[in-house]
Amino acid sequence: MKKQLVLGAEAIAMGALDEGISGVFAYPGTPSTEITEYIQNDAYAQEAKIHSRWSVNEKTAFESALGMSYAGKRSMVCMKHVGLNVAADAFMNSSITGIHGGLVLVVADDPSMHSSQNEQDSRVYGKFSFLPLLEPSNQQEAYNCVRDAFKLSEKVKLPVILRITTRLAHSRAIVERMDAVAQNELNPETDKRKWILLPANARVRYASLLEMQKDLVSLSEKSPYNRLVEGSGTKGVIAFGLAFNYVMETLREYDLDIPVLKISQYPLPEKMIREFFNKYDSILVAEEGYPVYEELLRGYLDNPKIAGRLDNALPRKGELTPDAIAEALGVKEGAGEQQDAFNVPGRPPRLCDGCGHRDLYEALNKTLLNYSQQHVFSDIGCYTLGALPPFNAINTCVNMGASITMAVGAAQAGLNPAVAVIGDSTFTHSGITGLLDAVNFGLPITVIISDNDTTAMTGGQDSSGSGSLYDICVGVGVSKDHIKTIVPLKRNLEENIHVLKEEMDYNGVSVILATRECVQTLKRNRRRLKNA
Repeated sequence: MKKQLVLGAEAIAMGALDEGISGVFAYPGTPSTEITEYIQNDAYAQEAKIHSRWSVNEKTAFESALGMSYAGKRSMVCMKHVGLNVAADAFMNSSITGIHGGLVLVVADDPSMHSSQNEQDSRVYGKFSFLPLLEPSNQQEAYNCVRDAFKLSEKVKLPVILRITTRLAHSRAIVERMDAVAQNELNPETDKRKWILLPANARVRYASLLEMQKDLVSLSEKSPYNRLVEGSGTKGVIAFGLAFNYVMETLREYDLDIPVLKISQYPLPEKMIREFFNKYDSILVAEEGYPVYEELLRGYLDNPKIAGRLDNALPRKGELTPDAIAEALGVKEGAGEQQDAFNVPGRPPRLCDGCGHRDLYEALNKTLLNYSQQHVFSDIGCYTLGALPPFNAINTCVNMGASITMAVGAAQAGLNPAVAVIGDSTFTHSGITGLLDAVNFGLPITVIISDNDTTAMTGGQDSSGSGSLYDICVGVGVSKDHIKTIVPLKRNLEENIHVLKEEMDYNGVSVILATRECVQTLKRNRRRLKNA
């Protein structure tokens, strides 16, 4: 089939496959997960032996993609916006090394924080790294963009960022596929000076990156993703990425004849923008996320003309909507209030019935009744829902891996017991190094690894530490006498309380493996066996 009804995330996966990738490297994170899952389940990808296994974290994913690029083949790396923080060290340095085989970073932002800790806008990383960035406005453009991103990457010898948001990733549209190309042949890089970032080499590479910026701007000026939609009047709109859809929907609904300059490739096409800007008395800047480009425009254009998120013409936080665009254009009043009036009452998430985390938190809460200090440092996963009633069992959730390291700091401050709860996938993602700190410092902390043998929060992907968590803890240096395994079930409640209290009273590092398979993956596995 040339035409298919697919998610935006799936359109990106199809584009990467058709453009000859040899590997996709990723750690699951909503709203980016479906990109890699599509490739994992694609018959051609399996036949062509395209790498698609989950990486331990985003940093290892990016570095692996960079290694495949070094070998001359095309690679894609996928993550959500906060995952780019984890990968930032390798990512930023890749702008200095450049690439060999095409490398595309797909990063999925989450305005309104549907499943995230913050709203950070990954386009800031594009400006920060001086790298080209594409921001598709619909599913077909997402497919086209990823294909063109690989061509652009190999043309300019730099990684290219493809930035999407939740609405594009998780909405469906018809996408037409084009003829596929073959994978690159193995052709390892031979210029060592590019890849060995000793200061003498890095200074030369950085100067080259800065010099290249004028060429990247020139490419943006000619990009098919930057174009003008004609209109009349004294008011214009500059719309970036997905915001272009919202603007066009508003113009159609209210029969407005307003010119729109669509921008989906960065660095900004300065000549195109200046020509547009000089024609109109006022300009609305519409972008999904931070006022990243609005700030740039205010920096080199006449400020009083510009309206956008910085002056609250558009909402400063949350997702952009057609109603917000309509209000900013003066054709609808009180869009925010009307939108709120139709909101369905919130339905807070909850732990699944029969989930092992439930029985763990019941045992943990009852154990902590023995202590005056009842603080639990938690992490990111399904078990974070232990913060909600009826458990109210955790006190912190900041970022991946922070449970153990925050417990380390609290223990150093004198908190006792210092308890950390972390999932098996998050532990291998970024908890191991924190446990090593605890061992090296000889601190009295109790680490509970709630092991459900999967990455449950994002849909049940494989967990990197399955079957080897005990050995990892021993390898890090935890005493075998203080690595205990419990099975969180109601019938084991008293026994589990005893183990928890015994280890909390221990004046050293202890690890408790609370092991019980996720009820959702258990159901799926049983169905597979039944249908086999």
